[in-house]
Amino acid sequence: MKLFDGLYRDRRVLLTGHTGFKGSWLALWLTDLGADVTGIALSPDTSPNHWDLLKLDIPDHRLDIRDYQALARVVKNTQPEIIFHLAAQPLVRRSYRDPLETWATNVMGTANLLEACRQTESVHAIVVVTTDKCYENREWERGYSETDRLGGHDPYSASKAAAEFVAASYRSAFFHEAQSPLLATARAGNVIGGGDWSEDRLIPDLVRAIVAGDELEIRSPQATRPWQHVLEPLCGYLMLGQKLIEGKRECAEAWNFGPESEGNRTVADILTRLKNHWPELGWRVTDRPQPHEAGLLHLDSNKAHTQLGWCPVWSLDDALASTADWYRTYLSGGKVESQTQIAAFIARARTAGQKWVAP
Repeated sequence: MKLFDGLYRDRRVLLTGHTGFKGSWLALWLTDLGADVTGIALSPDTSPNHWDLLKLDIPDHRLDIRDYQALARVVKNTQPEIIFHLAAQPLVRRSYRDPLETWATNVMGTANLLEACRQTESVHAIVVVTTDKCYENREWERGYSETDRLGGHDPYSASKAAAEFVAASYRSAFFHEAQSPLLATARAGNVIGGGDWSEDRLIPDLVRAIVAGDELEIRSPQATRPWQHVLEPLCGYLMLGQKLIEGKRECAEAWNFGPESEGNRTVADILTRLKNHWPELGWRVTDRPQPHEAGLLHLDSNKAHTQLGWCPVWSLDDALASTADWYRTYLSGGKVESQTQIAAFIARARTAGQKWVAP
């Protein structure tokens, strides 16, 4: 099969945040596509972690994106053609504990990368990944679209909104010439999937509770989020990157990648559905006071549907089943099913006639 028109084969790709959950899945997929991938990231926070389990043989630069000089040296030496920027402080509750780290990483780290790109002629396309939480959350029933106002209550959400402003500023001030890189931002919903051991996330917390033989203590059972498997937004990022590499200047803007309406579910509903695939799990609701987090958040991804041709491949139940299968397989025998699941995802997309999969 020819995926994404074969555009990533032998393409020099720089991926920041490759040791993280989403970044490690994207590194694996890009490697499978034949890309020449270089990674920039901090070392993983947890053991085990998905990156180390994958054992990918790519140039692996461990540096802090807050260090402009070190970052710029790697960008210059790598001479990438396209950059996927995923490196971030990605956790809401951690942002309350260390707001300065969050602001410095998510805002100045993004500015550092874009400035390094401005000084590197090989760069033709940049995809900056932010979050669905970059919108000023008004607890609307309708999904937020790319033209809605940005903002954020907690330092994480606000810093990601600020990263969007940094990207928009670089696009307007520096990347407006015909030979300039095309820069887009991507906003995705809550992602699930195997290999995530991050702190204060629902599925990793659940896995740790199961391993410990305990019940999971949950904070906000009625909080509603747009849940999707990690491969869904990654497919969107790859489709968007393809358009930028092809010189589609109209695609150099902001994009939402969220699930269909069935994916907008409460935490309690996700756990109930997941129990169908993993009967051992159990949970209880904490009575301790918690920092503020949004109660309701939906994304409107119609723009990506109509202009990019992107749409989800797996249903919510497929995503939950794949996630449960990944962890059960790993916990029972140490086998990592990531490559197998990417192949299953591609096969389903081909059956559905998705445009990024060519026979």
